[in-house]
Amino acid sequence: MNTQLGAAIAVTAAYFIGSLPSAYIMGRLRKGIDIRAVGSRNMGAMNSIYYLGFIYGVVVLLCDIGKGMAAVALAHLLGRHLEVTPGWWLYIEMASGFIAVIGHNFPVWLKFKGGKGGATVIGAVLYFIPWGWLFGIALFAILLAITRVPTISYGLAMLSFPLISWLIYHNGRYVIFITLIILIPFINYIPRLIEMRRKGGTWKRVFSRKSIKDRF
Repeated sequence: MNTQLGAAIAVTAAYFIGSLPSAYIMGRLRKGIDIRAVGSRNMGAMNSIYYLGFIYGVVVLLCDIGKGMAAVALAHLLGRHLEVTPGWWLYIEMASGFIAVIGHNFPVWLKFKGGKGGATVIGAVLYFIPWGWLFGIALFAILLAITRVPTISYGLAMLSFPLISWLIYHNGRYVIFITLIILIPFINYIPRLIEMRRKGGTWKRVFSRKSIKDRF
């Protein structure tokens, strides 16, 4: 196998790994519903927690994180098998992370209507910067206590990843990759923020709830 074929296999596999619709499958198995038709209509972990139950939502979260990690890990293993130059192949690994998120957001199995990609982004990023787990969870907990909005809390916690990649790993390529990939869920979440603003009445209600269950 040459490197070009290996790269093509890596990114193609990344799409199909990312496109596995964890939340959709769990919704059908658990309650016979299309998770994209209830709540925030997002095929993600938080919507699954609200409508399928905490345990099932956590399973979805772990699966979606695992998709991002698995896509990058597979690309890494292919690179080792091909004995390619690590510096060059790093870009294939990063591309695989991106493509996994695209697969999650636009799964061929569901007519390209998927989720926003937050958890899959986290999985792809944390493969490169495993120390991000510690800081990300700590920041998420602090923000959740303040805002009581889980999705916004983990979204803002992701902003720490580029800083961690620079301060701990001293890798400029990681900084660029992470900055770009976390833009995907942020951009995708803009319509939801606007909807929450319309329902809540003020931006303060969007970023600070009375309780975690308060979704106005």
